Amino acid sequence: MATTRTASTRWEGTLFEGSGRVTLESSGLGTYDVSWPARAEQPDGKTSPEELIAAAHSSCFSMALSNGLAKAGTPATSLDTSADVTFQPGEGITGIKLSVRGVVPGMSAEDFVAAAEAAKDGCPVSQALTGTTITVDAALA
Repeated sequence: MATTRTASTRWEGTLFEGSGRVTLESSGLGTYDVSWPARAEQPDGKTSPEELIAAAHSSCFSMALSNGLAKAGTPATSLDTSADVTFQPGEGITGIKLSVRGVVPGMSAEDFVAAAEAAKDGCPVSQALTGTTITVDAALA
């Protein structure tokens, strides 16, 4: 069954002087301030599209890796994943680095790296971002 999730943004003003508020509509989890300075300079308590992409990517990748490990008969005890999304004004998103540390009893370091690479390729968010270079730094904890 397909699902649709919704977020909305109200923006006021110009790109550089204006600001907005993004609301996570589907979950109702909150509304967050966004601005150009938060995107291209310092966050100062505001979020950015890139931070929201990083949240989506780290959680999707963790789910994909968890599923792949379980299907291989080596379920993870835990996975700690971060996503660094690099934004270059004038160019856009120039790369994403996924870093994962996992506790996976009975799995070799090499097999864990291979599973992480497969999860990167299979993750729906990775697939949606195919125009971007995505790398993985994977290691057992």
